[in-house]
This record gives sequence, structure tokens and C-alpha cells, in this order.
Amino acid sequence: MRYRLVIFDWDGTLMDSVARIVTCMQAAARDAGWGHLEEAAVRDIIGLGLPEAIDRLCPGIDAERFELLRSRYAYHFVEGSRTPMPFFAGVEAGIARLRELPARRLAVATGKSRRGLDRVFRESGSGAWFHASRTADETRSKPHPQMLEELLVELDVPVEEAVMVGDTEYDLEMARALGMDRVAVTWGVHAPERLAASRPVYTAVAVEALFDWLAS
Repeated sequence: MRYRLVIFDWDGTLMDSVARIVTCMQAAARDAGWGHLEEAAVRDIIGLGLPEAIDRLCPGIDAERFELLRSRYAYHFVEGSRTPMPFFAGVEAGIARLRELPARRLAVATGKSRRGLDRVFRESGSGAWFHASRTADETRSKPHPQMLEELLVELDVPVEEAVMVGDTEYDLEMARALGMDRVAVTWGVHAPERLAASRPVYTAVAVEALFDWLAS
């Protein structure tokens, strides 16, 4: 068994939610009077906590407009958007495969809020897949390693027996800060060469290949 604990990022790694995030952030910025946000800029901040993402997208934004943009993003994401958010093909089967392995633990470390992650757990029926999870509003935003530190303590797994799986440099650098192994996936938002700078132990170019590697 390669690792006792596999920690997954959510958006862009397990769930194909990037298009929804982009369109909702763009709509929120327009609602708040900030103007147009380029798609590439919004894709770049996926994985960060929402406050950190807004600060990066809208430098110098005042407190009132910040709160308006944040509330409008929540509205569009939960109620206003009909952009689908399926799991990437093969994810559900891959997770089920890992869950069958003895003594294997699965967790989520995400830039979502707790409310947002619990909502998607309920809507997708995926909450029971994982033994633990951490969100950006419970700890600190990626790439700070606090959420990983807390997951290791909660699940009583040493860092050398855990791996972080993600599609952004924020995921990989969070793990790198702890000396945790990290796996890059290339179907998300950051380019393979950008992910390579974080020195992943493996780079998956297909979902099936990822789970083959994790299960070996």
C-alpha cells in the first residue's frame, strides 16, 4: 500500500466545477461594479479561499464592495447558475476502488467554505466517501499547510504516509511546505509546467491513471 491517507483537492481535481466558478465570479464582479474579470485570471485563483481570491482578483477593493462581491458570488454559485458540476469521468469508480482497500483513509482539503463543501457533499451524495475534510474558512487558505496539519492529527497519520492530490500549485505547495508527497493532475486549472515546479512525485494525465497509481 503506497499511502495510508490520500487527501484530495475538490474543484478541478474531483469535480468539473471550473466553468461554474468562472462565470459566477465574473457575474459577481459585474454586480459589485468592479467590471469584467478575465477568464484566465479567475481560473488562476481557483483553489484559494474566497477572501484571498477576491483580494488577488480585485487589488485595492474597498470593504463595502468586497462584501458585495462576496455575497453576489455566493448567490450566483448557489442559486443563480445552472452550469452543471459533474465529477470527472472515472472519479466515482476510482474513489470506490480506494475505499475497498484495507486501512486506507480519504480526506478533502479545499478552498471552499464549510457551508459550500457540505452543500456539495449533500447534493452529490459524496460526503460518506471521506473520513475527514477541511475548508479554507475553518483553517487558513492554501498554500498555508494548516488544513493538512489538522487532517494528519485528526486521522492520526504521519506525514510520510500521506499524499496530497491537486490540480493547482496551491495544493502542491501546501503539501510541499510539510514535506508531504504530492500528486499533480493535469485536467484542472494550472498548466503541467507550473505544477512541475512543485516537484510532484507523480503527474496524472488521466483519471484512471491517477487511481491506478494510488491503488498500487
